Amino acid sequence: MDLEKVEALLKLMQEYGLAELGYQDEAGSVELRIQGVAPPVAALPPAAGFAAAPAAISAAPAPDTDTTTINSPMVGTFYRSSKPGAKAFVDVGDTVTSGQVLCILEAMKLMNELECDVSGTIVEILVENAQPVQFGQALFRVRLA
Repeated sequence: MDLEKVEALLKLMQEYGLAELGYQDEAGSVELRIQGVAPPVAALPPAAGFAAAPAAISAAPAPDTDTTTINSPMVGTFYRSSKPGAKAFVDVGDTVTSGQVLCILEAMKLMNELECDVSGTIVEILVENAQPVQFGQALFRVRLA
C-alpha cells in the first residue's frame, strides 16, 4: 500500500473524528489508530471503499445503578468466541477488566474485537452467538466493580 493511500485514510479519520480505521484492497490491508481521539457519538456512513472499525464500546447506564449496558458500536454479526468450537471470551458470572475482549463483531468480512471499557462482572449476555446486531443494540450487562 502506498504512502498517499495511507495519508488519505488518515485525512478521512480526522475529518470524521475516527479513532480507528481498517482498510483492505488488492494491494493489502492496514489498520490505523489515533490515540486521544474520542469515538464518534453516532455511526457515520463509510466513504466509498472504506470500512471503519470501532474504537471502543459504548457503555450506557442500565436501570440498575450498579450495572452498565455494553452496546454494539456497529452493525454486524455477534460472535462469542474467536472461532467455531472455541471457548467463549466471556460467560455470565465472569469478572472482566477494562480492555478485555468481550466478543467479535463481524462487519463486511472484517473481524472486530469488542473490548470492555469498565471493570466488573458479566450479569447477562443479551445476544445469541452468530446473531446479527444493530448499532447501539445492548449486548452485555455488567455489574460494576
